[in-house]
Amino acid sequence: MKRKPKGFLALVLHAHLPFVRHPEHEQFLEEDWLYEAITETYVPLIEVFEALTRDGVPFRISMSITPPLANMLADPFLQQRYVRYIEKRIELSEKEVERTRWSPEFNRLAVRYLELFRRTREVFVDRYGCNLIQAFRRFQDSGVLEILTCSATHGFLPLMLRDRHVWRGQIQTAAADYERHFGRRPRGFWLPECGYDPGVDEILGEEGIRFFILDAHGIMRASPRPKYGVYAPIVCRSGVAAFGRDLESSKQVWSAHEGYPGDYEYREFYRDVGWDLDYDYVRPYLHNDGLRTTLGIKYYRITGPDDHKEPYDFDRAREKASAHAGNFMFNREKQAEFLHDLMGRQPIIVAPYDAELFGHWWFEGPIFLEMLLRKIAFDQSTIEAITPSEYLERFPVNQVATPSLSSWGYKGYAEFWLEGSNDWIYRHLHMAGERMTELATKARRGDLGHDELRWRAVRQAGRELLLAQSSDWAFIMKTGTMVPYAVARTREHVANFTKLYHDTLAGTIDEAWLAGVEHKNNIFPQIDPLAWAE
Repeated sequence: MKRKPKGFLALVLHAHLPFVRHPEHEQFLEEDWLYEAITETYVPLIEVFEALTRDGVPFRISMSITPPLANMLADPFLQQRYVRYIEKRIELSEKEVERTRWSPEFNRLAVRYLELFRRTREVFVDRYGCNLIQAFRRFQDSGVLEILTCSATHGFLPLMLRDRHVWRGQIQTAAADYERHFGRRPRGFWLPECGYDPGVDEILGEEGIRFFILDAHGIMRASPRPKYGVYAPIVCRSGVAAFGRDLESSKQVWSAHEGYPGDYEYREFYRDVGWDLDYDYVRPYLHNDGLRTTLGIKYYRITGPDDHKEPYDFDRAREKASAHAGNFMFNREKQAEFLHDLMGRQPIIVAPYDAELFGHWWFEGPIFLEMLLRKIAFDQSTIEAITPSEYLERFPVNQVATPSLSSWGYKGYAEFWLEGSNDWIYRHLHMAGERMTELATKARRGDLGHDELRWRAVRQAGRELLLAQSSDWAFIMKTGTMVPYAVARTREHVANFTKLYHDTLAGTIDEAWLAGVEHKNNIFPQIDPLAWAE
């Protein structure tokens, strides 16, 4: 008989990408963000869950799938573009097998990449009919995966001036869209950038949300101060629970220098054939503009701190990932034992990570997760993998406290999303938010009449506001990568919203223009603009 665990481990993966969809272009560079994530993160994670389920491993893991990502994964247009993308990777890898035939160490890698891309296509096309939402829903329905939702477009809630109507627009839209994809209401919520502002939890509670995740200082600086720190949830006065991130487990995985991903046996992210090989050879696999970009075939391991790189070895990297999984589990066991004796109750260690770390940035990350979950199930009995919802069912009584306004990221208090490079966007977002509430309230009162064209315009205005509010644009402006695209997207959605606002009130809606915008920015097909109404 298995003994009672000393504590629990909640692994939480945050899967998010901004909504990028450009049917007006034959190819679009930023759409590759989705295609790379499908190939390197989402399909590998599905294969991990499938292997664990097939082998009868009793595992639990949580994962947020944000509404923009869910809408893109379910979009037939983007699905077909991904099939084109993966078939081009298969074609390139076939050429690589031939090109490297006289270099055994690289030829072995080329063969593995060809197998990987073919298997990815098989999972995507043949097994799940091009819609990976079906896969994740299947695992949630079987009880091994808990899927969290997020704000509708990953809007950063603390910078919305505590406007409850604007908060409700983001949160209510997200909850309804989750139900459309997963057939149930969401129980957990990933606050974008872990950004919490007191009062947000009340809107979450209105939608039946039971819990959300915060960075450590959001819990540690709660009022009153939590007795158990981040190792037990606190409950807001709204009844919604808040779980805090464990810094110790995060650092072991997050840090490229001190954590596992920086190990010299692991694959080097920045050495890619798109940059390394002759331009004329790779040109057919680049975008129409001809600019070099990553193509997903990487032949080198990290090797060391300098520029010299040695060939990558799949098998040695897999062994290292297994060893790191054992080390991570051992550390969590000792942590749980210490906390159990200190607290007098079973702690929960919450370890949240960006999902794209596993596979995309850290190629061996999915192997690490699979090995970790197998080891937790069979190699020890000190800790047990759990989801936050299951923990709340086992421990329904917790301390009542109000978390602190906080975020994760630089300095922990929203500075990354509000500083000199991006502060100009907020006066436009605040005005648009107020105007959306005005439109929605007029629609609810019947002041806009019963004109179907006006109703379509109000619905599209909601979509444009949500897309403008995406925290990704401010984030990109701060990091300095792809800044022109982030600026253009912000301006486009604000301009679209402003035109819809004025034309709706004046009754001068251009139906042809509206249809074009609806076709391009088709997120949330069932959006209810009355979510913003007073």
